[in-house]
Amino acid sequence: MSEDADQFIPTRWSLLTRLKDWNDQASWKDFFDTYWKLIYAVAIKAGLSDAEAQEVVQETVITVAKKMKDFKADPAFGSFKGWLLHITQWRIADQIRKRDSAIRGGARRAPDTGATTTLGRLPDPTGLKLESLWNEEWEKNLIDAALERVKHTVNAKQYQIFYLHVIKKSPVQKVAHTLGVNAAQVYLAKHRVGHLVKKEVKHLQTKMI
Repeated sequence: MSEDADQFIPTRWSLLTRLKDWNDQASWKDFFDTYWKLIYAVAIKAGLSDAEAQEVVQETVITVAKKMKDFKADPAFGSFKGWLLHITQWRIADQIRKRDSAIRGGARRAPDTGATTTLGRLPDPTGLKLESLWNEEWEKNLIDAALERVKHTVNAKQYQIFYLHVIKKSPVQKVAHTLGVNAAQVYLAKHRVGHLVKKEVKHLQTKMI
């Protein structure tokens, strides 16, 4: 997974073009299903609560909808990944500012005890290293997308073996005992399904940007 980070998730330019039509519900559902986990995970890792991260997802999607008409769905005009990162970063900063405001308001009403307030422990939006988090989650989303596609094309038992051994990192003998197979079958599933996953990842990287 050493390719350019801009290739870590399937951004289909044809999909981005369709998103310019607010009434294309199928395309907007496709967009939401593809990106909401990415946005949510980055918000959580940035220090937000579940409720705040959910709001970041909602506000990011709304902002994308409002600004989509101005985005040029063409790789020559820049990365959609970077554009979406900036929108998500703004929405995360919004949540932190809201939390700051609420805590400051409470602090004015409460007596000064000399204790460190929650405000002092809030994450600094300028120091979140969001780009690094974004790239990490971008890659995870790509792998998840590849796994989901492969899951529907292989034998269910082979995929289960692969998932337990490779994704969950269970030892060969434990997987064999749990699923009632032998070690050779575990190695074979690892090879066959792993090959398909790598192929699908490459496809998503090169064909769906």
